[in-house]
Amino acid sequence: METQNNRLKTLAGKLRARGQRLTPQRMAVLHVLVNDREHPGIETIYASVREDFPMISLATVYKTINMLKEMGEVIELDSGEDHSRYDGYKPYPHPHLICTRCRSIIDIDAADLEALAQYVAHTTGYTVRSERLDIFGICPDCQKEIKTLSNHNSQKGEQHVK
Repeated sequence: METQNNRLKTLAGKLRARGQRLTPQRMAVLHVLVNDREHPGIETIYASVREDFPMISLATVYKTINMLKEMGEVIELDSGEDHSRYDGYKPYPHPHLICTRCRSIIDIDAADLEALAQYVAHTTGYTVRSERLDIFGICPDCQKEIKTLSNHNSQKGEQHVK
């Protein structure tokens, strides 16, 4: 796995090779994508970059993300929200675990994803062009919160019975 610094250099080199200017704002967008493992959305990236570059436009963030998607350097994720989230940390097929309550997204290691794709191709006759596996559930933090709310509500109910 590439280090974050090497990944940043790789992305910058690929953009430069496409004739793109590496403005400080664009580099800041790359930095957020490479370092944020929470799979940020456009608005999150924009807010983060805007702290250091208040004059950045939302269009710059969109253009940079779209360019990186075209290059295969960012994966767009649908977490069930009304906007996409992006994975620039691991821009290759790998599974994600998505909380249906808080919408957090984490990467999970599954070395057998490629083997599964090969098996599916072999048994169905399909030519697999890419893989994507998202598993939806409720994260441990949300489970605790639900349990706390449930306990609180059941205690309230017991007080009313008395």
